[in-house]
Amino acid sequence: MDTEHKKKIKIAQVITRLDWSGAPDIVEIICGHLDPAIYDVTLIYGPTIHPSGKTEEFLKIFGGKAAVIPYLKRDMSLLEDLAALVRLYIIFRREKFDIIHTHTAKAGFIGRIAARLAGTPAVIHTPHGHDFYGYFGSLGSRLVIMLERIAALFADKIVVLTAIEKMDMLKYHICAPGKIEVFHSGMDFSGFEKTGVDVVKSKSEFSIGPGDYVVGMVGRLESVKGFEYFVDSAKIVISSIPNTKFLIVGDGSLRPSLEERSRRLGIEDKVIFTGWREDMPQIISILDVLVLASLNEAVGRVLLEAGVAGKPTVATAVGGIPEIVKDGETGILVPPGDPEGIAGAVAGLLKDARKRHAMGCAAKEWIKSNFNEEKMVSEIDNIYKELAKR
Repeated sequence: MDTEHKKKIKIAQVITRLDWSGAPDIVEIICGHLDPAIYDVTLIYGPTIHPSGKTEEFLKIFGGKAAVIPYLKRDMSLLEDLAALVRLYIIFRREKFDIIHTHTAKAGFIGRIAARLAGTPAVIHTPHGHDFYGYFGSLGSRLVIMLERIAALFADKIVVLTAIEKMDMLKYHICAPGKIEVFHSGMDFSGFEKTGVDVVKSKSEFSIGPGDYVVGMVGRLESVKGFEYFVDSAKIVISSIPNTKFLIVGDGSLRPSLEERSRRLGIEDKVIFTGWREDMPQIISILDVLVLASLNEAVGRVLLEAGVAGKPTVATAVGGIPEIVKDGETGILVPPGDPEGIAGAVAGLLKDARKRHAMGCAAKEWIKSNFNEEKMVSEIDNIYKELAKR
């Protein structure tokens, strides 16, 4: 039994936290689908504020092979970051992993350094987007770029989710082209294709009438997500299509200011804040159009969810979004920070049922063909095996 165990490729997946978002979903898919006859997988993560029910079930399969690092947090803190570095180093030295795969910015920076100090043979990092623009001011962005260049020295591979993300890495001279691999984001579509949702009943939960249009945006309520532009666009759409309701699904530091913004615009009865939700198939089923107004975005997994549910999208042409939304075919791309552009695209779709239907059907076919979980796991499996051969 010990001999068989030693033959397995021993991997640690390290992520800042498992809150409801795209990166934890991808980590869960990777961990859950790697062949247990080939891989021995350990999960290491930071404190989680909003774990989903699915995440809690997922953690049960690890038993003693899931470790929480209390100091591994998204916010910067020199003392806690150093404590996290030391703790990761101790775990890596003790467990002697063949491959360490870090995810997201903080876990990626600290984890890559700890892995190299611990003598790990192969180190991989997946940024799940980047902080080169959209998050901080000019000085902060330059600092992030400098730190990423340093951290890249500690990795054998940087594995990104889109070709556009790879182009950004090269544009900002993060590392040499040969170090970067692309594997496409994938997901389990089963819950979104056949939801069996009573749309009228689900609308009534939010006091939305059966004849009202519903436009939604999903994500963390933080500046980089562009929710303020979504609220501003709602005011414009309502002026011409008054029977439209706007769902804001998620939570974050900007919720109070966004609620105040909707009151100031006089549309508080049209903008509905749902908070964190675990029933995304139900939420998406009642939407006529999904909006993603991000200033920077790796993929935007809600675009995959909406697409496979047959919903057209209006999204900003930033990050990897143009690889997910085919402009004019599966949705409409608009510039970032442009509420008028968002409103015009949304209103055009709401007024044209045939166009909404055609785009939704095209989105479903495109997403199912190109972003399924089997394809994603196969791509990352090949990368792991290539590194293990070394």
